[in-house]
Amino acid sequence: MATLATTRAIIHRTRGTRHGPITRLMSPGDLGQLVKPFVFLDLFEADRFTAGVSAHPHSGIATHTTFLRGGMTYADSTGEAGALHDGAVEWMRAGRGVWHTGQPLGGQPILGFQLWLALPPELELSAPESRYLDPDTLTTVGPVRVLLGTHDGVSGPIDLPMPLTYLHVRLSDGERWTYTPPAGHDIAWVAVSGRRLGVSGTVVEREMIVFADGDAPIAFVAHGPTEFVLGSAARHPHPLVLGSHSVHTSEAALAEGRQTIAALARTLGVAALLRA
Repeated sequence: MATLATTRAIIHRTRGTRHGPITRLMSPGDLGQLVKPFVFLDLFEADRFTAGVSAHPHSGIATHTTFLRGGMTYADSTGEAGALHDGAVEWMRAGRGVWHTGQPLGGQPILGFQLWLALPPELELSAPESRYLDPDTLTTVGPVRVLLGTHDGVSGPIDLPMPLTYLHVRLSDGERWTYTPPAGHDIAWVAVSGRRLGVSGTVVEREMIVFADGDAPIAFVAHGPTEFVLGSAARHPHPLVLGSHSVHTSEAALAEGRQTIAALARTLGVAALLRA
């Protein structure tokens, strides 16, 4: 079967590590160092996803969860609560600290990605915010849903003052698509959740791949119906200082995030999340 050549070489590829319904493709301590501000990526998939996500905190990062199939209920310490369904997005800018939790909807099949973004110093200790977006709030351009940033002149619904783009792409068998990164985006990666995808002279399937630095276009062709997420950005120039569920740019910022998380844990709102 023919593959498609491009000028962007693949410098890393992984199938991740699977634990039950979760495949960990990237963590801040490994591949996240290579493609920061993208520092964590999980692919979650199950025919019946019955286990909930217990209440846990974050600071210093933003999380973006994309439900390709299925959905969950949600609640967080900003006071938001509700339900997400096929195609919906959960967005959480943790900033100085937040707690959240979720439960699957009715044991139905589920498929999606959760991404973490390392925030710059001016945002890592900002007030937390959360947004829960129905599918019709996301703009589609051809085969692309714009999740974050801008693509082909169209911006996503989330205001994030960082030079990055995050897309969800669906291609039919034999369909070709080329991504041209915005100026200044020197890193790019793809994670494939569906069938086989031709790129850079090879075929990938259910993998995450990282491209060589540069801003050259990347050409894709689908070998069977497939879907994937794609990220590109200007590289995060700050160190990744890691805590449990947190990523900051300095030890001082991490310590402040920890203090906020501990203080939140003593509030009635978080106590209710912990009991749920």
